[in-house]
Amino acid sequence: MKPLFQFRGKKHWLWRAVDQDGFVLEVLVQSRRNAKAAKRLMRKLLKGQGRSPRAMITDKLQSYGAAKREIMPGVDHRSHKGLNNRAENSHQPVRRRERIMKRFKSQRHLQRFVSIHDPIANLFQIPRHDISSGHHRELRTAAMSLWAKIARA
Repeated sequence: MKPLFQFRGKKHWLWRAVDQDGFVLEVLVQSRRNAKAAKRLMRKLLKGQGRSPRAMITDKLQSYGAAKREIMPGVDHRSHKGLNNRAENSHQPVRRRERIMKRFKSQRHLQRFVSIHDPIANLFQIPRHDISSGHHRELRTAAMSLWAKIARA
């Protein structure tokens, strides 16, 4: 959730939910870093996933704990310095794109971009640690053909 964006002098934060494989599940741009904002992200995530997770790993922002107690009381919550690296690293493509575009112009522009960018990026992100190179090439070819089909529509 760390990336900070400014639009017309007002700070905004990019809240993300990432699963254990690094796939982005939910993205939300908000102007506040309080429990209400964290609850909104968690409700949106639960609505999209349909079930609550076993464990939740966050940075040390206290708003997560307050929101979790209300929305997902039975979920194990861990917050430690190095545990949320997967979520922090998922911000890099957005930052790279922001530099290319010479900044996002509004909160809506950023939200629209990440809502489209992350599902497409998930399509091409194939975990390499447990598959052979031949199988990886097959998956990559399938992803490219699916992308070509989407692009034609």
